Amino acid sequence: MYVRTLYATGDPARIDEALDALRAEAVGLLTDRPGYRGYGLFADRTVGKIAMGSWWESEQAQQDSDEALKARRAALLAPFAGTVTVDVWEAAAFSPPAPAAPGAGFRMVRADIDPARIDDLVERFRTTLLPEMGRLDGFVSGTLLVNRAEGRSSVGTIFRDRAALEASRAPQAALRARNVPAAGVTVRSLEEFEVVLLDRPADHG
Repeated sequence: MYVRTLYATGDPARIDEALDALRAEAVGLLTDRPGYRGYGLFADRTVGKIAMGSWWESEQAQQDSDEALKARRAALLAPFAGTVTVDVWEAAAFSPPAPAAPGAGFRMVRADIDPARIDDLVERFRTTLLPEMGRLDGFVSGTLLVNRAEGRSSVGTIFRDRAALEASRAPQAALRARNVPAAGVTVRSLEEFEVVLLDRPADHG
């Protein structure tokens, strides 16, 4: 499975306008495309950041959808976004889809890694990190995205609500401290967002 992510920054005073537009149109636009498997929309209203990801069953489906939708995507973001970055990832490991209501919490950790060690990272995530995160109160789902060619990774975790996200900070920090050195990972960023919309792959059978 492949995931196209978008990261936009802009004026916090105009973020709700963009979020309302995306809530109204994004899922409908994506669902019409072959190979669509899910979508997440996340926001940091205080700073002025939007993150979103769409899931695709193949690299070709991802590419075709990007060509078809990028003009409309730009129009929906235009009132808000001063910067927009789009990346494509392999969904290397993830927990089974689970529902999360608006207001749930999303944590994202971006990191660099030697491409030769990515398979080891994937195995560690599947066998150690996901089971341990799954025992945290309020945990909904976890995903590891990788870019093998560039040696980059992104871990996203969703928690039931803001309180559960905040309570998970210390135990998840301990997990990173134990596993990052052994995995040969260099953490580049740690961010938290509100879940605005989640359309899970399971919703489409």
